Amino acid sequence: MSTTVRIPTALRTLTGGASEVSVDGSTVAEVLKSLEAAHPGMTERLFDDAGALRRFVNVFVADEDIRFLDGLSTPVADGQAVSIIPAVAGG
Repeated sequence: MSTTVRIPTALRTLTGGASEVSVDGSTVAEVLKSLEAAHPGMTERLFDDAGALRRFVNVFVADEDIRFLDGLSTPVADGQAVSIIPAVAGG
């Protein structure tokens, strides 16, 4: 299954500047594992030492936040887009 992953600006150094990449996977966990295989360094930027998504990393499947779905087990249909969105803070 091919999935398009939208890459935020801060992580594009790992994708050679690409804002979108295609990887395989039927769940968010599989997609992110494939993303790491294709673009090493993603895991350390997206996950903490316990293997959980860092709290400032938001992941969406077809515009739905995975925190309100099945987390990393959220299914990803062929052709769906996965977006990695860093949290923005400030005042």
